[in-house]
Amino acid sequence: MKSLIKAAVVAAVFAVPALSFAQQQQPLTRAQVRNELAQLRAVGYDPSDWMHYPDNIQAAEAKLDAQRAAHAYGPSTNGTSQSGQ
Repeated sequence: MKSLIKAAVVAAVFAVPALSFAQQQQPLTRAQVRNELAQLRAVGYDPSDWMHYPDNIQAAEAKLDAQRAAHAYGPSTNGTSQSGQ
């Protein structure tokens, strides 16, 4: 019986940090949703095209992700630099 209680305590100790971490994400604000929709529209998403709904939003999200990945690593490094004296 004591081993069952110990196992339950150990499981609870490991579960509590995981649950508290999962709850840290805040819900989106209206401004964030509007901003995301504007970004999706800028890459070609048309919310009124409901006939092609899953395909058109997935394509727009893929384009947006590609743009974000292209700009994620900073400016171009095609310039020159000087080091030392």
